[in-house]
Formats: sequence, structure tokens, C-alpha cells
Amino acid sequence: MKMRLRNFVLWFLLLIVLAVGGAVGAAYMWMHRPMTLAADKIDFVVDPGSSPRTVARALNAAGVPMWEPGFVWMARLSERDKLMKAGGYQAINGDTPWLLLERLARGDMTQRQITFLEGWTYRQIRQALRDNPDVKQTLDGVSDEDLLERLGSTIKHPEGLFFPDTYIFTPGSTDFDLLRRAYQEGQRILNDTWDKRQSDVAVATPYEALVLASIIEKETGHGPERRRVSGVFTNRLKIGMLLQTDPTVIYGMGEAYQGRIRKRDLQTDTPWNTYTRPGLPPTPIAAPGRAALLAAVQPEQHKFLYFVSRGNGTSEFSANLSEHNRNVARYILGQGQRATPAPTPTPTPAPAAAPADPEPESAQGQDQ
Repeated sequence: MKMRLRNFVLWFLLLIVLAVGGAVGAAYMWMHRPMTLAADKIDFVVDPGSSPRTVARALNAAGVPMWEPGFVWMARLSERDKLMKAGGYQAINGDTPWLLLERLARGDMTQRQITFLEGWTYRQIRQALRDNPDVKQTLDGVSDEDLLERLGSTIKHPEGLFFPDTYIFTPGSTDFDLLRRAYQEGQRILNDTWDKRQSDVAVATPYEALVLASIIEKETGHGPERRRVSGVFTNRLKIGMLLQTDPTVIYGMGEAYQGRIRKRDLQTDTPWNTYTRPGLPPTPIAAPGRAALLAAVQPEQHKFLYFVSRGNGTSEFSANLSEHNRNVARYILGQGQRATPAPTPTPTPAPAAAPADPEPESAQGQDQ
């Protein structure tokens, strides 16, 4: 009886060893088996922060047949999951899963990427293109008017027309090629968003929605508040109340803005100053992202007419001036600062919230 039990255990252990060995062998063969692709080369993109699972899904979506669980375990066990770099890559017919993972870990990209951030101005976008060594410069000396004409735009001002996103490109692509892609993407998303508008929005055209979205983009440092901020501006537009939003003043000041807004700046008229001029400014003041665009055409329904920054990226909203003044005293005057738009990430110094100037100032959204 003991002999039988011992033999059974030995056979059982042998079967386990054979099964494990077979699994290891099968995994090894899968890792090094050439893949058959539908084309000689397939481009795919690894987004920043991608996990092995999301990379495997991106590969399958691009047409590269990848066994998701196998790719995940291969990346984790080899610790290459920590080395994978975001960017544009190519899978070549005959690549093995292991070879593809190695390429990702080395950052062996065949394509480059450039990112235009939400809230960037047209000037910042153009500067990013000039600073990228892989972009061929062809627009030096070309006026904005000529550029827009080449793009087929009926709008005469370039601000806000180029959608903020990450664009993958081949080294040597021209600045015009990338601007054309950003413009076309912006038009597509704007039109799609306009089709989703509420029936009682305060903007009459897609371009007006773009202008409003650019203000929302610069005003909100807290994503969940975008629709509420949009509701404030919508309510003001409907009753003919001045928008009184600092980012429009900053934009109108141009290079004269040095980090502070004084009361005289609010009173100095420019085409974009919504303290001195009613309605929307004539053009966007930045490139709004998808969420800000959607907020512009789907404002939250409420009675708020004012808001001030709490100083932590969120805002306090109020429906009347007396309540607003209490909030100003609490959050602005008590902290020695004024309500200004949350800073937008930029590669170079750009307008951001600043400490108060000794000269008396008005609070954001307060009637003068």
C-alpha cells in the first residue's frame, strides 16, 4: 500500500514537472515565434503611462495579433514593463513578441510625437513646432492670413483653431503638415460637439462655442467645474451682463502682461477685455480641449452669476452680488490675492496666477 502511494506521488510530481515544463516551453516558443501581419509594416502608438495590457490592446487594435495575457506576463517577468517608452513604433512582418517588447523597452521609435497642451495659445503652438528638431520649418515668413487661406479656413484669426492633442509624425514632416492635421482635427471635433449642444445655449454658432470654450479652458483648474463655470457665463450672456473674466484681459494685454492684473488693466479697453466690452470676445483666447468644448455647449443649469477661486484649484459660486462679495472677502481679500485663472502647463513661462499688486483690484466676476 505504501509502495503504491509513493509511486502515485512520484507519478503525480512527474506530471506536474512535465506540465510546467511544457507550459514554459510553449511560452518560450510563443515569445520567439515570428508573427504574420496583414502588411509588411504596421504603425502603432504607445500612449504615455500605458501598462502592458493597454499596449497589447493597442497592438491588437492596430492589427498586430498579440496574446494579451502572454504579453503582460512577458513584460512583467522580464521587468520591461517599467522600461516601455511612449511614442510611435512599427511592427514588422516576422517580428516576434519578444523582439517587439525589446523595441518598446529600448524606445526604438520610427516616429516622433509632439504635444500641444490644452489652453495653449497659437503662439505657443508655433513655438513648439519651431523648437522640435524633427519638424521641417516651412512657414517662416508666411503670414497667419496666408496660412489660414492655405488651410481653407474662412476664419481670419488663427487663435483656437488648432486642436490640442498629441500628434505622431515621421521625422522631416513639415510644420504646415502638423498644423493642417491639428486644424482638421479641431474642425471635426468642434462640429461633432456642436451637434451635441443643448437647445438653449447662449452661443449661436460653432465659432462662438469655440470662443466660450477657450475662456472656460483658461478659467477652470478643476475639471468637474467646467460645466458649472460654463453655466455662469451662459447666464450672464443671456441677461446681457458683462462676462468680466480675467483671462480675456490677460490675452488682450499681450506681452504687457507681467504676472499681475491691476485695476487699471481691467479698465483699459482692448477687443478682448470682457470688463469693458459686452458679450464674447472676437476670437478665442487659447486652444480649448474636448471637455471645455463640450462644457460650452452643455452648460450646467443653475442660477449662479459669480465665482471666485478658493485658492486650491476649485471655485466658490454664488447667485447674487452680496453673497459673492462675502466669498471675495473670505477667499480673496483674506488671502491677499485676486481670483485668477489656474496656471496652464507650458514649456516656457506663460501667464499664471500671481500675487496681488498693492494697487486696489476687483475680484473675478464682480461688477465694477
